Amino acid sequence: MSIFSKIKQTIHLMKEIDLDALGKLSQKVDLSEIMKTVGELDDRQLAGLMKMLKHKGGKKGQHKLPPIDGDFYDLALKLSPEQRELQIKVRNFMEDEIRPIANEYWNRAEFPFQIIPKMAELDICGISYEGIGKYQQPFLMEGIIAMELARVDVSISTFFGVHSGLAMGSIYVCGSEEQKQEWLPKMQRMEAIGAFGLTEPEVGSAVAGGLGTTCRREGDDWVLNGQKKWIGNATFADVTIIWARDEASDQVKGFLVRKGNPGFVAEKIENKMALRTVQNAIITLTDCRVPESDRLQKCDSFKDTAKVLKMTRAAVAWQAVGCSRGAYEAALKYTKKREQFGKPIASFQLIQNHLVEMVANLTAMQTMCFRLSELQDDGLLTDEHASLAKVFCSMRTRDVVSQAREVMGGNGILLEYDVARFVADAEAIYSYEGTKEINSLIVGRAITGYSAFV
Repeated sequence: MSIFSKIKQTIHLMKEIDLDALGKLSQKVDLSEIMKTVGELDDRQLAGLMKMLKHKGGKKGQHKLPPIDGDFYDLALKLSPEQRELQIKVRNFMEDEIRPIANEYWNRAEFPFQIIPKMAELDICGISYEGIGKYQQPFLMEGIIAMELARVDVSISTFFGVHSGLAMGSIYVCGSEEQKQEWLPKMQRMEAIGAFGLTEPEVGSAVAGGLGTTCRREGDDWVLNGQKKWIGNATFADVTIIWARDEASDQVKGFLVRKGNPGFVAEKIENKMALRTVQNAIITLTDCRVPESDRLQKCDSFKDTAKVLKMTRAAVAWQAVGCSRGAYEAALKYTKKREQFGKPIASFQLIQNHLVEMVANLTAMQTMCFRLSELQDDGLLTDEHASLAKVFCSMRTRDVVSQAREVMGGNGILLEYDVARFVADAEAIYSYEGTKEINSLIVGRAITGYSAFV
């Protein structure tokens, strides 16, 4: 290179270099050593170095990050435009009306009654029941709605599931036409709220083997005695479905017990660690008289009760999906914002490993539940189908919420970040609508041909 070329190149470099910045840099590092080291790099190494420097030196927010979305396999694309619109409508309601108050009411163990009229406007109660409401959607949408509710607040999803699924479902499956006409329209509009009383203080998983709560016929009335426990909505419900054992036939019967019925007392269960917004109660029935007209006319045994449970168990599996999705999305959002060692923790290998395991579990749950609902809509749903989904999803939910709490470190135990609530509520999902053990035995019986029930 000639002297003139060197002078020309030097002038060009002087124009390009910020001498003040170079001076400050020389006070921190040995520039001659850097020049020597960089000069020894090959083209590939230099390209890698420049890529790293551009990434580090870029403006904050310049790197466009992918959206936070727990639907990794895009199952929403399988929904019709009308169904997708309804899904978004429910999601917007939960984001706008429930998310801002969810932690407050959960922490106080109180229910936000002011949301009921707003929730009624969604027109989603009994959405899969023929002749009820305007949407007339398949069971798949019932599951999608359960997921969307639980994605923000499992308590609200449980409140809705008890009312629309268990209570309305009992009347829809086991009620007479007169009972359906009296209750389902106003329950669909949420002008009357329902509860479902099956579990007892001493009888949980063993309900199929015999209830402690009894009923006996006296003329045109039935007299009910006994207790129920963990009955959601029961402290304020307008009607509670009570299942009792007939003293004469030893068969299970169902009753519509109206609010204020003498002999019916519901006491709120305090000090729960999960679903604190849900108003669970212990119900005491003392010579509670119910007219024959309020006995569910199409319930003659526990097999009829089981029809309701099979129908709603799929929705509980979807609730587990929603709980997992809410925890995963909250954790992912957190890791993109939380910085340690000068960069977002989402860029760390160990954090990404947790996130991938979470989205893998979540995706497996979603696809299983999607197929489960398709079976239900095709009339092919069996007890073992629903039980397998409940077992798998409730177990994997525990894994997802645990890892969500893990990636958030100490902040994972604070309500303000939402994940702590999902961690606690996952424990309730794990137990209700059939424990892991009972549902496992139902599946085990189906695949082996042997019943392992005691």
